Amino acid sequence: MFPRLDPVVHNRNQNRWDGPLGEEALSRYERDGFLWFDGFFSQERVQPFFDELRDIAQDTSLMNSKQVIRDPEADELRSVFAMHKISKRFSELTRDPRILGMVRQLLGGDVYIHQSRINDKFGFQGSGFNWHSDFETWHAEDGMPHMRAISASLMLTDNNEFNGPLMLIPGSHHYFVPAIEPTPDANWKDSLKAQRVGVPEQDDLAWLAERGGIVAPKGRPGSLLLFECNTLHASNKNMSPWPRSNLFFVYNSIDNTLNEPYCGHKPRPEFLATREHIGPLDMNDTAFQPLENART
Repeated sequence: MFPRLDPVVHNRNQNRWDGPLGEEALSRYERDGFLWFDGFFSQERVQPFFDELRDIAQDTSLMNSKQVIRDPEADELRSVFAMHKISKRFSELTRDPRILGMVRQLLGGDVYIHQSRINDKFGFQGSGFNWHSDFETWHAEDGMPHMRAISASLMLTDNNEFNGPLMLIPGSHHYFVPAIEPTPDANWKDSLKAQRVGVPEQDDLAWLAERGGIVAPKGRPGSLLLFECNTLHASNKNMSPWPRSNLFFVYNSIDNTLNEPYCGHKPRPEFLATREHIGPLDMNDTAFQPLENART
């Protein structure tokens, strides 16, 4: 475990990308590694995404594609990747001025979508995910140079203490916890179902949790979580009858584009890590280039 070298708020000493976040919010993000907004959108705004998720589950061709990950226990839909390329609604959501304004302010400039997905945990069967830092994977397997990315998680359903909400360790982003074991070739085929490589040692987790605690933001549909790429997080199995469905979209700085993977293996597929046609997101850009299975 090593102290972080990269800044957390990248425009702290700049004026070019002034944004909607005040000093109190910037300080909380810098300290904790995340920001939580209960009821950021109305339930009416997010309901179409939940409907879209149900449509995807009925699409045989898409369900059999590599960008759809099935739950390792229930064999039901777990994640659909590259959502911003198959859903016009999702593509437009990534350009929402309020979200994009905050992200640009925190990352200090233009951004693009590194990865997007929809995650689902069906009632009584959605499996959990072990503790990990996204940056550890994105650095080793995608070649992301620096900690200059942010995940946005938008709740489509209620996230409560019973249906496997996302848990975070506040302040853990101030330390880089590398994987002890070598990264296997094509690790993504297994890791997207169950995180085994890149999981921190229990002693490190215990120290970080004793120092920062563990929190699980809970709220209604439309709530938004922004969390720093190096913040340790995990989730438990859904033990309730209620589903837990969230959208995720990852913003990366346009000045932090990917190199060759630092683990020495081949890059992960494009639907997991954007390498082609990278351009800054524009709030006013309504252009959409769908994949074959696009939905509007």
